[in-house]
Amino acid sequence: MQAMTDALHHHTFPTRSPDTGAAAQRVDDLPHWNLADLYDGTEDPRIATDLAQAGEAAKAFNDAYKGRLADLSGDDLGKAVAEYEAIGETLGRIMSFAGLKFAENMEDGASARFQQSMQEKVTDISTLTLFFTLELNRIEDARLDAQMAESEALSRYAPWLRDLRAFRPYQLSDELEQALHERHVTGSAAWNRLFEETLAGMRFPVDGENLTLSDALNRLSESDGEVRKKAAKAVGKGLGDNIKLFSLTYNTLIKDKAIDDKARGYKRPVSYRNLANQVEDEVVDALATAVQESFPKLSHRYYKLKAKWYGVDQMDYWDRNAPLPEAADRRYSWDEARDTVLGAYHGFTPDMAEVAQQFFDKRWIDAPPSPGKDSGAFAHPTVPSAHPYILLNFHGRSRDVMTLAHELGHGVHQVLAAPQGNLLADTPLTLAETASVFGEMLTFRAMLAAETDPARRRVMLAGKVEDMINTVVRQTAFHMFETKVHAERAEGELSPERLGEIWMEVQTESLGPAFRYDDEYQYYWAYISHFIHVPFYVYAYAFGDCLVNSLYDVFEGGHPGFQAKYLDMLRAGGTLRHKELLAPFGLDASDPDFWHRGLSMISGFVDQLEQEL
Repeated sequence: MQAMTDALHHHTFPTRSPDTGAAAQRVDDLPHWNLADLYDGTEDPRIATDLAQAGEAAKAFNDAYKGRLADLSGDDLGKAVAEYEAIGETLGRIMSFAGLKFAENMEDGASARFQQSMQEKVTDISTLTLFFTLELNRIEDARLDAQMAESEALSRYAPWLRDLRAFRPYQLSDELEQALHERHVTGSAAWNRLFEETLAGMRFPVDGENLTLSDALNRLSESDGEVRKKAAKAVGKGLGDNIKLFSLTYNTLIKDKAIDDKARGYKRPVSYRNLANQVEDEVVDALATAVQESFPKLSHRYYKLKAKWYGVDQMDYWDRNAPLPEAADRRYSWDEARDTVLGAYHGFTPDMAEVAQQFFDKRWIDAPPSPGKDSGAFAHPTVPSAHPYILLNFHGRSRDVMTLAHELGHGVHQVLAAPQGNLLADTPLTLAETASVFGEMLTFRAMLAAETDPARRRVMLAGKVEDMINTVVRQTAFHMFETKVHAERAEGELSPERLGEIWMEVQTESLGPAFRYDDEYQYYWAYISHFIHVPFYVYAYAFGDCLVNSLYDVFEGGHPGFQAKYLDMLRAGGTLRHKELLAPFGLDASDPDFWHRGLSMISGFVDQLEQEL
């Protein structure tokens, strides 16, 4: 099934106030992760052993259970699910290691070939177990209910079965499902690899230096406007020089998805993602509408303020993330960043900080920016029998501190949910952002509370507003872009020029009249990897931010036992849906007021800035 295929292949992947601080730390002094908890290297003999054992187990599993599931007792079916889970965990460990090795250096041909080889072998093995979820979905409801009623071993997996069976109406024949599963490595996975390797291999010339994408984008936060301009122009030119390849890749992947969606009967391009996120179409539509209607009082109003701070009527697009004129170019050492985040987590609850401390003590973080490395940041859960890993590109800026807080929130969530097991630990994307955004908010609030200088507090508050706008407004604009592009692609291939036009339309609408754009900005959609890797992922950020804002509002209101309830929510993993998770806090995401409650926190921050100007 598509849901299971997605799960298999996606399994990869300022507290102090001085104006000056530690200079950006030397790359050599930043922590590298230790992947030996998975495997000792690509030549580790355990990889071949695990592949062989998983292959044998999958063959035995196929022989023992194919065509018999409805006739099994509840206990025997529970045993089968546990065996399926164990095979998936072994394969997940292999693919997690391959994905992390590739992320270290996407220009390394050996790592790329290793990942592709593992993907092909894992796909071959998992083909033997593909029947299982398909056949489970063909069991009549009454029969499955009876099997679960008689077996505690099976009923433990009830949440997984619930989510699996949500895809029953969209399931194809076994033959078609197998063909789609096997085609993945030469279809969408191959196009994804082409995109990744192309972007990782690009260099952007700025003042005699050939910068990686991460380094070039980092310069858009420099205080010197000329530095920002040169970096922005270089990124735009580099993307523009490769825009035909990026456009072909995107068009192909959208068409590939549309063919699959049509065969399965999904009503809208976003429908599969919503179903996988365990959230109703109406809830996502309500979120997108609420944010879109709030553009004028959020982003338009804030950027008008920012332009006023700069003494201009309009800013250039490369000024969007520029520090305020009164902000010092504060840099943070790795130790400062670590202590900032851990201190904020500890202030909320020592239990949370204790989990987070492991990432530093046990080398679960890779922080140095380096050529070929994945240019973003992520927390990879790997498998429950191991632990998560965090990838960063740490440049020593305040935003890097917030990124650490964000990814560490993911990591804590993943550690706490791991005891649920391989099938029940993962959360849908909409809830996966809960702990990360909450971690950011805790860190920001701790930093703000420690600051006494009014000017510095204003700079910090403005920075937080920008981060929230980037998370809510910008990601909703990305969602609007995807929605428009997928709809138009149904009528035929989109030219690079048309993709650029749609990008400019949604950027202008979402960011407001405070910006002017040069021609090369039309190409900036091309580096947004979520468009390529996980279509319609992006609204999950806005969902998570608004959800956390509402949660934090409840916390600030002195809700009894909040910390314990919050940790229980994280421990639940994927066993509960958003209504069940939010109910203990008196919140309901299906209520339109829920989204406005979350957005009001952002508008309240803008109110404060207007009053202080």
